Amino acid sequence: MGYTDTDKLAINTIRVLAADATAHANSGHPGAPMGMAPIAHVLFNRFLRFNPKNPKWANRDRFVLSNGHGCMLQYALLHLYGYAVSLDDLKAFRTVDSITPGHPEAHDTPGIEVTTGPLGQGISNAVGLAIAQAHTAAVFNKPGFNLIDNYTYCFLGDGCLMEGVSSEASSLAGHLQLGNLIAIWDDNHITIDGDTNQAFTEDVLKRYEAYGWQVLTVEDGQDDLTGMEAAIKQAQEVKDKPTLIKLKTIIGFGSKKQGTHDVHGSPLKADDIKQLKERFGFNPEESFAVPQSVYEICGKAAASGAAHEEEWNQLFAKYGEQYKAEHDDLVRRLKGDLPEGWEKNLPTYTPADAAVASRKLSEIVINKIFDAIPEFVGGSADLTGSNLTRSKGAIDFQPPATGLGTYAGRYIRFGVREHGMGAIMNGLAAYGTIIPYGGTFLNFVSYAAGSVRLSALSRVRGIWVATHDSIGLGEDGPTHQPIETLAHFRALPNCMVWRPADGNETSAAYYVSLVSKHTPSILALSRQNLPQLEGSLVDKAIKGGYVLQEVEGANVTLVSTGSEVGICVQAVKVLAEQYGLKARVVSMPCFEVFDTQSKEYRLSVLPDGIPSMSVEVMSTMGWERYTHEQFGLNRFGASGPYLDVYKKFEFTPEGIAKRAAATVDFWKDVPNIRSPINRAFQHIL
Repeated sequence: MGYTDTDKLAINTIRVLAADATAHANSGHPGAPMGMAPIAHVLFNRFLRFNPKNPKWANRDRFVLSNGHGCMLQYALLHLYGYAVSLDDLKAFRTVDSITPGHPEAHDTPGIEVTTGPLGQGISNAVGLAIAQAHTAAVFNKPGFNLIDNYTYCFLGDGCLMEGVSSEASSLAGHLQLGNLIAIWDDNHITIDGDTNQAFTEDVLKRYEAYGWQVLTVEDGQDDLTGMEAAIKQAQEVKDKPTLIKLKTIIGFGSKKQGTHDVHGSPLKADDIKQLKERFGFNPEESFAVPQSVYEICGKAAASGAAHEEEWNQLFAKYGEQYKAEHDDLVRRLKGDLPEGWEKNLPTYTPADAAVASRKLSEIVINKIFDAIPEFVGGSADLTGSNLTRSKGAIDFQPPATGLGTYAGRYIRFGVREHGMGAIMNGLAAYGTIIPYGGTFLNFVSYAAGSVRLSALSRVRGIWVATHDSIGLGEDGPTHQPIETLAHFRALPNCMVWRPADGNETSAAYYVSLVSKHTPSILALSRQNLPQLEGSLVDKAIKGGYVLQEVEGANVTLVSTGSEVGICVQAVKVLAEQYGLKARVVSMPCFEVFDTQSKEYRLSVLPDGIPSMSVEVMSTMGWERYTHEQFGLNRFGASGPYLDVYKKFEFTPEGIAKRAAATVDFWKDVPNIRSPINRAFQHIL
C-alpha cells in the first residue's frame, strides 16, 4: 500500500507538535523529532504491534528511543495513537510533575518501555529486551502456539553510537544472533558540538557488520517512505542477525536552521515556527493543532493493534487449556509475583556450621532457588569461577547454532562488559518475564554506574552479585580493592546495598532483593571465609540492621557490616580483657532497608546514651548517619595476603578495641548522649 497525502500530513503534524511543545516549554530538542518523523510514522503506522488501551500487553512490539533527548517525537506519537497522553500533557512538556519529562521515564508515561537519556543506554536496554523475548519464546512457545514473537525496535543517534556501553551491548547482540532486534540510526551528522566530522568519522556500518549485524542504508530519510518500509521488511526477514539501518536524515527538517546544531538542543524561534507551519499547511496562529484525518489514520493502526491483542488473548486462552502450568507461570511472571513458597529454599545456618566466603554462600542460595524461581536469569561479566554465579546444571543462553546452549538457557555469558551487562539487565527486567542478575567484582560495578543509576531511577528489580568486596581480596591490590564503591551506591536513591556478614544474612539479602519488585540490589560479597555468627537470624537481618550481641551496661556499640562483623565480635573480648569495657555489636547489612524501619526499632538498635563506632574497611562517608565515630579506610588499599592487609590497616580485634576504647574515653564526659538516629529532619523529605 502506497503513502498518501494524509501520511505526509501525519508526519508534518509530529514535526509541528515537537516545535510547539519545545517552544511552549522554552526548552528541549526539536531537531531529532523533526528529522525522524517520517521513519517514526512508517514504523508506528505500518509495523509496530501495540494496543494503547493496554500498554503492557505481553506480546507487544517494544519501541525504545535511545536518543532520548528527542522524546517529543515519542510523546507526539503516544498522543496521536491513543495512549493516555493528552494534548495538555504535551503542553506540560518539561514541567514539574507532568508525564512528559525532559527525557523518557518508563514509570511516568504509558507506552515508554525503558528510561533513556544518558546516551547509549537505550540501545543497550533494547538488547536486553531482545534477549528476554528470545528466552521467553523458547520457554513458552509450543507447536501451534507462537505466543511470544514480538520485535524490539530502537531509534538511536550518533551520540549513542559513540558511547562505549552501546558497543559492549551491540557486540554481544551480534554474537547472540538476535534477529528480533532492529535498530534505526538517525544519521544526521550533528551533535551539540556541531558536525560529527569533528570527532566521529569511523565507518559505523563496518563496525556493526564485524559485530555480526545485518547493515542496511536508506539514503533519503525525509521522503523515501517506501524505502524505509522496505528496509524494515528486509530486517525482519533475517532471523539470525540483529539489523542496523543507517537512515540519512536532516536534523530539524523544515526549520530555517535545518541540518545544523542550532536546531539540536534549542527551541525554534517564533518566526521559524511561523514559516514551518505555513510550509506544512498549518495555521501559524494555532498551536498544538492536530487534523482529524491524522487522528483517524493513527487510530486505524491502534485499532489493528488492539485486534492483534484480542487474537493473542484467544490464543493464550487455548494455550491455557493444553498447557495450564506454563500458562499460569507466564501469568504469574507478568504480575511480578514470585512462586509460592520459594523462600523455603533459602538456607539457614548455626554457629556450628563451617566458615564460608559470602560469595560461596551466594552460590549456595543461587543453587537452592534456581529451580524454585524459573524467571531468575542471569550470568556474569566473565569471572564465573570467581563470582560463583552459575547454578549446577544450568544451560547457557546461546544461539542454538553455536552448539554452546539454547535460547531457553538461563545463564548468560556477558563477557568482560560490565556496563553493557548492567544496561542489558535493565532491558531484561523491563520485559516483564525475567528477574535478572549479573556478577562481577564489587570494584567493577563502578564501571556500570550509569546503568545502575538508571535501574534505580527506572524502579526495576535486578541483582548485582558483587564479589571480592574489600581489601579482603588480598593480592590483587588497590586496583581491585573497592574503597568508595559502597558510599557511592548507598548515596543512590532507591538502590539497596547489602553486605552480609554470614550465611543467614546472605539468605536475607537475597530474600529482600527478590521480593522488592521496584528496587535494584547490590550484594557485596567476600572472597575470604566468614564465620556463622551467634545471634544471626534471617528474620533479624531482613530489617537491614539488628543487635547481634546485647550486653547489659554496655559502654559502646560496635556497628559493622560483612567480614568486619566477625572481627568486632572478637574485639568485644579484647575490650573486656584489656580495657574492662563492655560492647554491644550491631550488624548493619543494608542501610537502605534499616532506614525504612520504625524510629522506635532503629533506636532499639542504636539507642541514646551509648557512644557508637562503625567498623568497615571502606570509606567512612555515610556512617555519620548511624554512629558517633567511624573506623574505616579513607585511602586506597594494599597488595598482599588478606590477613596481612587487614593487619596493616589495624582491622584486627586489637585495632578495633583500641579505637572503641578511645571512643568511650572521648564521649565519657558528654551528658545525655544522643543517638545519631535522633535528627531534626529524620522524616522531612
